[in-house]
Formats: sequence, C-alpha cells, structure tokens
Amino acid sequence: MRKIFFLFLLIFGIAYSENIVKIKDEVNVLGVRENYLTGYGIVVGLNGTGDGTTSRYTLLSVANMLRKMGIYIDPNQVKTKNAAAVIVTAKMPPFAKSGMAFDVTVASLGDAKDISNGVLIRTPLKGPDGKIYAFAQGPVSTGGGYSESNKGGKIQKNFPTTGVVVNGGIIERDLPFNYRSMDSLILTLKHPDFDKAVEIANVINKRFGNIAEALDATTIKVKYPANYDKVAFTSKVLNLEIKSDSEPTIVIYERTGTVILSGDIKIDTPLYVSHGNIYVIVTKKPVISQPPPLSAGQTVQTQQVETVVKEEKGRIFKVPGPSLKDLVKALNDLGVSPRDLIAIIQAIKNAGKIHAKIIVM
Repeated sequence: MRKIFFLFLLIFGIAYSENIVKIKDEVNVLGVRENYLTGYGIVVGLNGTGDGTTSRYTLLSVANMLRKMGIYIDPNQVKTKNAAAVIVTAKMPPFAKSGMAFDVTVASLGDAKDISNGVLIRTPLKGPDGKIYAFAQGPVSTGGGYSESNKGGKIQKNFPTTGVVVNGGIIERDLPFNYRSMDSLILTLKHPDFDKAVEIANVINKRFGNIAEALDATTIKVKYPANYDKVAFTSKVLNLEIKSDSEPTIVIYERTGTVILSGDIKIDTPLYVSHGNIYVIVTKKPVISQPPPLSAGQTVQTQQVETVVKEEKGRIFKVPGPSLKDLVKALNDLGVSPRDLIAIIQAIKNAGKIHAKIIVM
C-alpha cells in the first residue's frame, strides 16, 4: 500500500490587533519599480556537459561569436560539448545609474546537463523597448551539480542547469525616468482597500495640510508642497505611521497539503461538521505458474492484484466556540489530516460560517 504524507502548518493569532506600520510598508510609489531585462548568451568552459551538436542554434551562436573575433568557421564544423546556449534574466533596480552592478540569472536553453563553473560571455540585456540597458558577464554559480560514486551512480544536487552570476550585470544606460519632473506623488496600495486608502490620505493631510486625496481603493494622489524638496518630502510621507489591521486569512496549498491560518478567524456557532474518508488499498502478490512435468511449457511469474475499498463512517462533531482555537482543538481531537482539513474549511466557507479571506494556491 502506498502512503502519502502531507505537511500541515498552522499559524494563528490569539487576538485581533492593530499594528502600527509605516506608509512605505503598505504602498508603492508610482514610477519607482524594478525593470526586467532579458538577453541571450553563451556559457563556455563546461566539462563536456554543454549542448553538444544536438542544439543547432548553439553551434551557430559559437560560430557567430568567433566571426566577431576575426575567426571565420563553418557552423557545420563546430563540434563542442563545452558550450551551452542560455537565457539571461535580471531585475534592473529603480533609479539605476551607469556603472551600477547587479546579479543576473542564467538558465540553459538547450539540452545542457550542467552549466556550473562555466563562464558567461558578455551578453547584452535589453528592456521591453528593445534597447540595451546593461551587459552581463562572469562565472556561473549553481550551488549544485553531480557527484559520482565508484560504481558509476550519480546523485544530483539542486538544479545545475540554472545559475547566478553574482554582480555580473553592469548598467550601461540610465532609465528614462526623471523623478523630479513629476508634479504629484502617486502612491499605490500593495493590497487594495478603500478604508486603508482613506486612512493614508487622512494621515498625510493631518501632517501636511489638505494635499492628499484617495482616488480609489488603490491610488492616493499627493500634491507636492511648494516649500519642500520632492525627495525629502517623499521620505517624510513614506515614514508616517498608520494603523494596519491583521486581516484573518487562510492560505491553502492543495498540491502539498499545507494549510496556513492567521489572524483572529471567527466562526458562526453553533456549527456541526460530519466528515468521512474513503481508503483504497491495492496489494500485489506474485504468483508462479508451474507447467506439468515433461511438458513443453515454461514457468511464468505473474501478479495477482487485490483492491479493497474501505469507507469510514462519518463522525459528527460540534465546534464549541466561535474562535479559531476552538475549531483547531476540535479537529486535532479527531486526528483530522491536512487533506480532510482543507475539505472541511472549504465546506464551512461555502456555508458562510467562517469569516476569513481564503486563498487557494
């Protein structure tokens, strides 16, 4: 019988409380963001673990690279397993200036088995507008690889076809964004909420006067005062303190059986729950078929498969109180598995008896 084990993670709050946080913890500033860069490159110096001759584009790339260096060679004559075609990705930090260094991620594009300890040849990184904003180059670190035993067996650690070039990217072009040219400060909530947007606007107005307005559940528009430097003013606004409610949340990872419950989750009582399980047990027994003596038959080994379906009787239990602790205690007393817990929580939510935000991953 095959047994499947599930991870059950439970986090819950004792009391619903208001936390004091800074505005910058709840919002983003419009225009201040990371930008994605992408490029195509070649990693060389591999120990026979590259793309080889099966990836045609790798051979063409190597031939083109040599041609730029003044070495002309027919791509059909390129035969190397020490090179691999890769896709290079990176996040360009906000307000990036020429000369700044940042990490880049390298991932194999072909059928290379391992790109660790290879060297990424200078690769141009382009933005969504097709312009080159940075170049990447340097040794690739994967943090993994293969270890081979004396008997020829191999053990893989991590994923050796994806790596990082630490500080391998260099900014060559400044972003076309001038922060001081903006006539107002636009704040966008990380988690849209009308009440929170209004509260942030009120806190700013209480400190600087009537300059902030909540446009919707996500956006707060703040006018720059005439007697403040824009950068200094933005810093002061982002460091203002607001109250942040701990919203009751249940996160369910169905693929791993993980359930996370946080905050003061309330349950409408009285609540009665009945839940049963069906178990399927499959067993295989070897059966030897022996032919009669002096016959021309052969001994054959087969398998006898036996399937047993067992259904547990549904058990009805009562949740004694309206809090999450009461529900957890009742389920723990019954020895409910994470898979059963997921089904029970979803059923209680559908019945409208549990007050929490549920996120299914």
